[in-house]
Amino acid sequence: MRAIVQRVKEASVKVDNEIIGEINQGFLVFVAVNVDDELKDIDYIKNKVMNLRIFEDEEGKMNKSIMDIEGEFLVVSQFTLYGDARKGNRPSFINSAKHEKANEYYELFVEKLKNDSNLKVETGKFAADMEISLINDGPVTIQLDSSKLY
Repeated sequence: MRAIVQRVKEASVKVDNEIIGEINQGFLVFVAVNVDDELKDIDYIKNKVMNLRIFEDEEGKMNKSIMDIEGEFLVVSQFTLYGDARKGNRPSFINSAKHEKANEYYELFVEKLKNDSNLKVETGKFAADMEISLINDGPVTIQLDSSKLY
């Protein structure tokens, strides 16, 4: 499982020109499921996202987590995080999980994040054409991979 975490001052997602999710200070999290992912990969990414210390403390150092600041989450599925463009110019998505598994794992991730964080969690719409708006704070963007490739 992969996630791109962006620290934001605010973010929203639209489907068919209607806002379906929006947050204030917190994380915009793009999530992709790998064909080989297991349930433990969901927990790994969820724990990393909840405990990333990328918010500033009183001394201006990145030392606080989203839990510490009681921030908010906007979680959006994005299978293209597994796009492989090493060969040619058209990315291959063979490492992205198929629709059924990807949706199941995405929903489980969101459910676990809601239950374990007790923070506001908004979402996009799985497999929809979405428009994402955000004010990136920093900017701070972190890549996470449950296979620990980076």
